[in-house]
Amino acid sequence: MSTVARPLEMGAMRSPGEASRANNEVRLSVEQVSYAYSPNPTQAPLFTLEATSFQARAGEIVAILGPNASGKSTLLKLIAGTLEPLSGRVLLNGFVTHSLTARTRAQRIAMVQQESQLLFPARAWEFVLQGRHPHGRALRFESATDIAVARNALAQVGAAELSDRWMAELSGGEKQRVILARALAQQPLLLLLDEPTLHLDIAAQVDLLHGLRHLAVENRYTVVVVTHELNLAGEYADQVLLIQRGKCLRVGPPGVVYQRELLEQVFQTPLSVELGPSGRPRVNVVADREGR
Repeated sequence: MSTVARPLEMGAMRSPGEASRANNEVRLSVEQVSYAYSPNPTQAPLFTLEATSFQARAGEIVAILGPNASGKSTLLKLIAGTLEPLSGRVLLNGFVTHSLTARTRAQRIAMVQQESQLLFPARAWEFVLQGRHPHGRALRFESATDIAVARNALAQVGAAELSDRWMAELSGGEKQRVILARALAQQPLLLLLDEPTLHLDIAAQVDLLHGLRHLAVENRYTVVVVTHELNLAGEYADQVLLIQRGKCLRVGPPGVVYQRELLEQVFQTPLSVELGPSGRPRVNVVADREGR
């Protein structure tokens, strides 16, 4: 099987022409992907995700927004390759994600779930080391390289000082950073996050999204994040997908997607949209149409 280029290693150099081409290359291509949940083939589907398309490049963050039960997590699983589309396909550097072996997917795609259960007590660095399993061989101990990658992943998310702390003793924000570090230890091309700011306070939410923005740019990850946080997505995402009841209503930069009438239709709440200090859209809930 042909190999897929790994993320640019720290210190590696590209010519200006190579860097420009690399930045313009489509890494993730979601092409008319649909899916249907049905109790059995003779009954109508309980839920259908209609044909959805978008593309993303290295260094970009794509946010998937929408109310509960709109199909956000289903789309994320299709991108991850853990679900096979009813129609269409998802390509990662030209490879169909659901056709990859589980090991190859884990080497190229890292998923951060809403909840990450601890099956046994572990210190933070031991938990992060689990991310190296797809790169190892069966029945072997972790190498010095694996340990170095794990500790570097902790440093990348600003959690080096948590290395020897027990996972059960960490706060919500600290634990989420360590979970993200485990995903980075996989050294993926594509980083997927399902509601990563769930249960975090505002400061931890901002810290996490700011860190993701830095990681995407510095390490050329392609990041897709499912979130309910309109303003965080508006501030940090390059593209936004707005989904309602299984239908992708709009795809584009936050400034294009964040239209008051459209957001009010989707979230069934009176809203105002204005430009924040950074020049990106900011959404506020208002008491009525006049904003009183």
